[in-house]
Amino acid sequence: MSMHDNARWDPQELNQRRREALNKIDNAEFGWFHIRACLVAGVGFFTDAYDLFAINLVTPMLGMIYYNGGHLPSNIDLGIKVAASIGTFIGQVGFGHLADRLGRKRMYGIELIIIIVATFGQAISGNGFSLSLPATLIIWRVIVGIGIGGDYPLSAVITSEFATTQRRGAMMAAVFAMQGFGYLTTGIVTVILLGAFKDMIIEDPRNLDYVWRIIIGFGCIPALVAVYFRMTIPETPRYVLDVENNLNKAERDVATVLKESRNHLQSEDDAKEGLVLSNPTIAKGSWSDFINYFSKWQNFKILFGTSMAWFALDVAFYGIGLNNSFILSSIKFSDVEGDNFSTCWNAAVGQIIIILLGAIPGYWVTVFTIERLGRIKIQLLGFIMSCILFCILGFAYNLIKERSVALFIFLFAATQFFQNFGPNTTTFIIPGEVFPTRYRSTCHGIAAGSGKLGAIVAQVGFSQMKDRGGLNAFIPQLLKIFALFMFVGLLCTFLIPETKGKTLEELSNEEDPSMRHHREQLGSYRPNNGLHGADDYDDYEK
Repeated sequence: MSMHDNARWDPQELNQRRREALNKIDNAEFGWFHIRACLVAGVGFFTDAYDLFAINLVTPMLGMIYYNGGHLPSNIDLGIKVAASIGTFIGQVGFGHLADRLGRKRMYGIELIIIIVATFGQAISGNGFSLSLPATLIIWRVIVGIGIGGDYPLSAVITSEFATTQRRGAMMAAVFAMQGFGYLTTGIVTVILLGAFKDMIIEDPRNLDYVWRIIIGFGCIPALVAVYFRMTIPETPRYVLDVENNLNKAERDVATVLKESRNHLQSEDDAKEGLVLSNPTIAKGSWSDFINYFSKWQNFKILFGTSMAWFALDVAFYGIGLNNSFILSSIKFSDVEGDNFSTCWNAAVGQIIIILLGAIPGYWVTVFTIERLGRIKIQLLGFIMSCILFCILGFAYNLIKERSVALFIFLFAATQFFQNFGPNTTTFIIPGEVFPTRYRSTCHGIAAGSGKLGAIVAQVGFSQMKDRGGLNAFIPQLLKIFALFMFVGLLCTFLIPETKGKTLEELSNEEDPSMRHHREQLGSYRPNNGLHGADDYDDYEK
């Protein structure tokens, strides 16, 4: 038998073996491998959030150190903050596509290496003859953003394709929830460093230069811990089955992961290393197949819905997440006139309070309820409550901040809670579930990239509009605009199916290969331009 000879194999039997391999993954007992997959992916998201949001506390320090007025010019502040979002967009779309073309395993770990190099580059940046410090930071933050962007589709899809059906949502939510701890760590590291350098900073604010460089550089540490484990994680069996189309390798990988004996259907000849036993009924990814698949409204509406919901969410999420220091300053919580140390200290403490009250509880409530409530209920609830809270903060902004700063911070934290116990988590999870294996990473990258376009829009808009009518005077109107985007996200959610309790194959809107083979035998199978979708087949001929 030659290496690629399938002549003696009945496609019906190959499909049966494929289903058995997938069933083992879908119904496996939750074990150490699943925990390890969550930890390896989760450390990446810890690093992503740390690197993205540390800049929120660093930019005020840069203004105090390098500018006479004590504040970064708005265009430089915008450039430094939006650079990572631009890079993240490139990384999400680019790595998403490459993970479908080249494999999840081959790309996993490369994004962390990019993050490590670019993070270290930021930490040692300085003014040069041809490039100023802000320009150097912007370049490095675009590069670190590319690495962060690559982490989104890769971690989502790898976790999704290894997960059991009944715990898939919780596993993906747990991976994403590590963002909260990364966000929290930015505040904790800042507080520790400010305490350590307090006397030096009070004596000369330029000593904040030590602080911001260590804050940024700390982001290398968790990435270094995870990079080895990412590069040694096995390829997902679904990718091996549905893209590489190598049934024997997939069965071996499943047996290895689940610590089982080899599939009893394999003969001694088939078990030889390197044998490619492929299934002729498996659809192959191609540009024409991609167009055909998404030319159907039932498929395109899901891609559109997941992308637009993520776009709407990130307008508000990054609009406030990267500008906490401005918002806390506008309510006189963090801005202490003439005292640079207290201003930085209060900004870090305020960030810690908001994260502990809102973000981290929101993430973990999602982890523990998503398999019971489902993705769509949580997303709808999050958009509705965020819309209401932004309306309250926007329309009663001046009244609340004058009456009670504590009430303002509580309401502000509540928006963080319902964004994370809501669309910030579910917009990450759903695109990793609802598309076919051959396009799953590409489509997750498209949806995530749409979110980063929202982040870019938010950052540019916030920077250009926040000072209309005076310093931070337009923030109440921006909060009202964020409420409008929450309503848009709410509407887009109705285009997305519930994924709770369904296998990835059920969610792909494609017909099972065994049914396709059965119709071929009956003589009634007529493919439409190479697309293997459920609606492309005629009914059985009687």
